[in-house]
Amino acid sequence: MAPPTPTTPAGTLTITSTVRQLKHGSCIRWTGPAIGTGLHIDGVHVWNFTKVRGGVLVSTEETHRGEQVDSNVPLATEILGQGLKGWLSELKTAAEARGR
Repeated sequence: MAPPTPTTPAGTLTITSTVRQLKHGSCIRWTGPAIGTGLHIDGVHVWNFTKVRGGVLVSTEETHRGEQVDSNVPLATEILGQGLKGWLSELKTAAEARGR
């Protein structure tokens, strides 16, 4: 369930992702729209994986376009940041569970 924002109501958000690039152990890039009630955002996501002492550093590059994003960039950036924190936390949990 997508949370409400000042420009869109709470509702179901359908995300269709297409992997565009995969470099084993170092990078994944995917694109796709996020579509919901009164909402359409096109995203490009690049996650880079770098081995570091004691683990792997994950860095992200994100680009989002759409009327809602363009109309309030600071809010869209905040919402994207919240999503990234959640996704990266889940990735960390899954990676650490595999190492046990």
